[in-house]
This record gives sequence, structure tokens and C-alpha cells, in this order.
Amino acid sequence: PLAIERFVLHWGEMGGNWGINRSVSQIHALLYLSERPLTAEEIADTLGLARSNVSNSIKELLAWNLIRRVPIRGDRRDHFEAETDVWEVFTRIAAGRKEREIDPAIAVLKACANDAERDAAVPAVARDRLKDMLGFMEMMERFYVQMLAVPKPQIATAIKLGAKVLTFLPGARKKQA
Repeated sequence: PLAIERFVLHWGEMGGNWGINRSVSQIHALLYLSERPLTAEEIADTLGLARSNVSNSIKELLAWNLIRRVPIRGDRRDHFEAETDVWEVFTRIAAGRKEREIDPAIAVLKACANDAERDAAVPAVARDRLKDMLGFMEMMERFYVQMLAVPKPQIATAIKLGAKVLTFLPGARKKQA
């Protein structure tokens, strides 16, 4: 169906924009929309991809914990299905990106800030900016870790409130009646 094809193609493009292999993203999209687990052969045939490409992409999706193997009685082939809870998908992608991108960035920023503190040749402006960037990244990491402990319904409510949530913060101005 056109809607499925369109979503799979768009998810692949979007993944490509985020630095994820297009095939990986397309396979994830196909499995996400599929009403039943699919074999690698079915995925390759449906998307017109090489079997080796599908195999490598499946390994990556398994590593991200976005899909899982599902046993099917009477069939020795591996079948795969995607996590379909959108909150879980988001959480797993965020965790993977944090581990692969944010954690290394914080480690490098810490090293750079420490090196800059000990090196008189580093201008004060550069030292201050490194500290500011490190402080920001660490603050965002703490926020991320705290949000992992908040139940999904409460996060959803906060997101739906949008900027209105700021009225609950100390020092927020009350609307004039």
C-alpha cells in the first residue's frame, strides 16, 4: 500500500539525515508497520535490498534493541519484529545516541577543559567557552537521566502542556485576571 511505502521511504530518508544507514531505517519502518514478524528474505524482497545488506542492517537494529527475533512454530528461519511502543522506541534511540555521541562528547570536553586550565597559552575566552559547553552538556545529561525515572504518562502530560509547564516553576508570573 502507498501509505506504507511512503512511510518506509521517508523513515529511510530521515534516518539518513540523522546519520543512520538508509537501509537500516527502512527495515525498521517496515517491521514497525508489519502486522506479523518477517524473515530477512521477506524484508529483502519487499524493499528490494541485497540479502547481505538486510543481514547487516538487522544486526544493527538488534544492537540498538529496536527489533527482536521471534520464534515461529514449524519454521526454522529467523523472524523479526520491531518494538511498537513509540515511547520505548524513542527511549531506546535516545539511549543509543547518548552512549554513542553524548558520552564521548562529554569525555572529550572534560579532557579539553582540563587541558585548557593547565595551558597558559589557551586564551581565557576559549577556557570559559569550553567550561560553558561542558556545563551545558552535563546539565542536559542529568536532565536525561532524571527523565528516565519519570513515568511515561507524566512525561506525556508535561510535553502536552508545552510552555505552560513553566507557570508551575517557582518565580513564574501568574497571569493577570
